[in-house]
Amino acid sequence: MSHTLLNYYEAIERASADMLEAARNGNWDEVVKLEGACAVLISQLKHAAKEKSLQAEEAKLKSRIMQRILLNDAEIRHLAEPWLEDLDKMMHGKTKTLH
Repeated sequence: MSHTLLNYYEAIERASADMLEAARNGNWDEVVKLEGACAVLISQLKHAAKEKSLQAEEAKLKSRIMQRILLNDAEIRHLAEPWLEDLDKMMHGKTKTLH
């Protein structure tokens, strides 16, 4: 069953890489869609992890996978910052609306 846990981590990593690619392409709808898929995988992982834990070698692999996920997340956040700032300005009426 622990192999199944690694499969969840790998699937989350693939989804985060896809999210990063979508963010790089400015496809924020796809980023949001993939974020939802990640949330489902994380929920499933939490449930599965209650029943079984990883062995030492698997835990090392999990750590490397998690580091890559965190790097992807950091870059996605960096790419999203200008978009979020623009949204904040629009929400607070600090920018002209385009007609």
